[in-house]
Amino acid sequence: MSEPPELEARLGIEVYSTGTPGVGGRIRQTPEDFIVEEILTDGTTAKVDLSEIEEPGGLRGWGRHLLCIMVKRNRDTMITVRRIAEKLGINWRMIHIAGIKDTRALTAQFITISTVKLELLPKLRIDGTIIRPLRFLNEAISQRNLFGNHFHVTIRSIKLKPEVVRERIDRTVQDLERYGGLPNYFGHQRFGTVRPITHLIGRSIVKGDYKTAVSLFLSHRGGSEDPATEEARYLSGIGEYRKALKLFPRHLSYERAILKYLVKYPRDYVGALMRLPVELRRLMVQAYQSYLYNRFLSRRIREGVPLNKAQVGDYILELDELGLPTERSVKASSGDLQEINREIAKHGMGIAIPLIGFKQGPSDGIQGDIEREILESEGVKPGDFNIKDMRDASAPGSLRPVLAQVMDFTVEKVSEDSLNLGKLMVELDFVLHRGVYGTILLREVMKPRNLVRSGF
Repeated sequence: MSEPPELEARLGIEVYSTGTPGVGGRIRQTPEDFIVEEILTDGTTAKVDLSEIEEPGGLRGWGRHLLCIMVKRNRDTMITVRRIAEKLGINWRMIHIAGIKDTRALTAQFITISTVKLELLPKLRIDGTIIRPLRFLNEAISQRNLFGNHFHVTIRSIKLKPEVVRERIDRTVQDLERYGGLPNYFGHQRFGTVRPITHLIGRSIVKGDYKTAVSLFLSHRGGSEDPATEEARYLSGIGEYRKALKLFPRHLSYERAILKYLVKYPRDYVGALMRLPVELRRLMVQAYQSYLYNRFLSRRIREGVPLNKAQVGDYILELDELGLPTERSVKASSGDLQEINREIAKHGMGIAIPLIGFKQGPSDGIQGDIEREILESEGVKPGDFNIKDMRDASAPGSLRPVLAQVMDFTVEKVSEDSLNLGKLMVELDFVLHRGVYGTILLREVMKPRNLVRSGF
């Protein structure tokens, strides 16, 4: 089995679960190469082609929340939501989403807007974004309404023969089926690939090392920014905050906000971090939880502990009729192991690994030994996630299934690549449950050597 790129290992993604060679290539050469469409639990699908959505013929339903489809191209979800709110003259928290979608992509998702003035919607103009109102609802949309996502992905710049491309993809999917599903890693966009530091900042916050957290946020250089920004990051790293502030571009508003504070209060690192939105600070701590989870999962795979057969001490989640995890869980004991494994085989239950937090400790048994060893090497404990200097970023923890089912996977076609002469492209179609990353399936198919050049 080949080893993944070094960058993936730094994100805790340390192994492949399939032994087949990859097809290589590149994703996201254009936003249309990575299409994501939300599916709700009632089966309703958002479409990037709004002509496939039936015109409402007058807004139906009753309630204070207007359900819309938001189609965006090459746009960050949260930045777009804030831009919509600004245009409508409302607080951005009055706009609800079921899930965050990829930025470098063409995506369609459901949103609800609370107490909106309908006459403003036809005038709404945002670059790269279209809003289509559907109907009124009594409740705002949330993650519990989301079943999953339909992906249509084009892999370009493949240097293999068509029959080899199909054969390798078929073998990879067969390997995953024998494995019991796709290892449910947190994907690359959770951490970043150009500047993969979100989890490192989170680790520093959890450990109470706020100076390092600030230094990482401001000064870590990814190597692909313009020279002025690179120089600004260098100056930040040596404490030249005033000079750095003059060089940081306007669009890096978070860096600028921190620097403006440090110019006045150069040693107040907690105060500097508090210049960031609470959602971003929480995301950093959650990214560290995700990194630990990835390491726990990688070690389980590397040590040959099955993902579809429970061991004593494993956390077990009940799954609903759609295969989604519920909040009901047990720890496997020797007395109920046989029955639990029967339920796992029927997809009524699934093994889970903790997202360590102040309310969520490690597993027991073999998996618990793995987790405690990694936590010890990291120098952190569950209680550390209750962050006394930053309560609003504290993380209670939860459980996450170790396997994800790949649904409706098809190879639509293999053809000549119109953008890269002499090479091939392949179009893939598949559905994944909410919270499952499409790039984790694509890494098994492609086995990329360089994540950034491969579009991850």
